[in-house]
Formats: sequence, structure tokens, C-alpha cells
Amino acid sequence: MLGAAFSAGFIDAIVGGGGLIQVPALFAAYPTQAPPLLLGTNKLGSICGTGSAVLRYSRVVRIPWRVLLPACAVAFLAALGGAGLVSAVSPALFRPLVPIMLTLVLTYVLWNKDLGTRHAPVIFSRAQNLTALAAIGGIGLYDGFFGPGTGSFLMLLFIRVYGFDFLHASMGARTINVATNAGALLFFGIRGDIHWALGMLLGACNAVGSILGAHTAIRRGSQFVRAVFIAIVIALIVKTGADAWPLAH
Repeated sequence: MLGAAFSAGFIDAIVGGGGLIQVPALFAAYPTQAPPLLLGTNKLGSICGTGSAVLRYSRVVRIPWRVLLPACAVAFLAALGGAGLVSAVSPALFRPLVPIMLTLVLTYVLWNKDLGTRHAPVIFSRAQNLTALAAIGGIGLYDGFFGPGTGSFLMLLFIRVYGFDFLHASMGARTINVATNAGALLFFGIRGDIHWALGMLLGACNAVGSILGAHTAIRRGSQFVRAVFIAIVIALIVKTGADAWPLAH
């Protein structure tokens, strides 16, 4: 379980997708525990990892806080609302759509070979900024409500809309992930759906993996991050497609 948390942190710090490892490992290790308790515990472990990754990125990559702080506030509130929706709407209703959306993301990235190779942040008008914040709010709502592929959607948004390269997009996505994890964690914490001792242990391993993952991304650069991004999106398509298959038949 601790090895899974370390691996999840490492992958998540580079391109996201750590939930592919940590969540199934939690459910396999504790099959008798209630799903909300495991999901809340996972969020505690994850926020330690994403927070550590952001700190590591901040030592080398200039973080545009003026842009990201309003986005973080929107993402936090949206994820809090999304977590609250779980009790009212079944996330399973959206499961078949996830591999389709991820396939579109992958196709777009592969088709545009130069996408994310150059860091050229865009200066937004007020209307464009509100549109971008609305998109981040939608992704934050999705993360609090369901989650798979959130990192991929955020990275594409930062590359395509904000003009970031893959390395800066990874940093931006991890920063927003801190906010979405915090929103969902607040919801689960209020409900008492967190195993604090286990979550902190997972968080420590996740944080070590995240620091190493962020260091690797910084050292290897945008081309490396792009390659890992493509690999993780393919893995997400396979995983979410396999999960959706029984529902479609």
C-alpha cells in the first residue's frame, strides 16, 4: 500500500493520474471499508503529494500566482460542490463518457506535435479570463464528483488556453489539484469519512514520491513530460474504458 502511494505521488507530480494507482490499491487492501471512507482517506494522502509537488516546482519554475490563485479559489469551491453531488447523483452515469473525452484529449495532443513545446503565457481579456475560470470550475466540479482524468484535462487547458508548455502546465495542474483535493477533503472531513492515521501515512509516502516526480520533470523538461502525459492518458483510456464496459453491456 505504501509503495502504491509512493508510485502514485511520483506519477501524479509529473502529469497527474496517480489515482490510477492509489485508489485501486486502497480498495484492494481494505475491501470491507465503506467507499466514502476510502475516498476521503485517498484525498488526504493526495493533497500531501500535490502540495509537496507544488513546493518543489516553486523552487525552479516561476509560479504565476496572480493567475492561479483565483483559479484555485474557483476550483476549491467547485470541488466542494462536486463532492456534495455524490450523494445525489451516481458518478456511474458519467463513467462511459470519460474514455471518450480522454481519447479526444489524446488525439488532439498527438495531432498537434508542437503543442506545449513553447512557454508563451497568454494575456487574457476579462471575458476570456472568466471563460477560463469557468472551465477550471467545471473540471474542479468533476474532480470532486468523480475524478479520473482530471490532471489530463487541466494540463490540456493550461497548454491550449493559457499558452503554457508541458512543464509549466504540469505545475499549474498540480496547483489546481491542491485546491480540488482541499475542497473534496473538507467535505469528507465534515462527514467523518477520513481515516486520519492511514491518510497521513499515505500522505508521507505520496509526498516523497511527488518531490522525486517533480524533480524528474524539472530535470528532464517538457518533452519528457509530454511523453509521460501521453502514456498516462492511454492508461487512463484503458482503465476507464474497462470500468465503463460492463455498464454499456
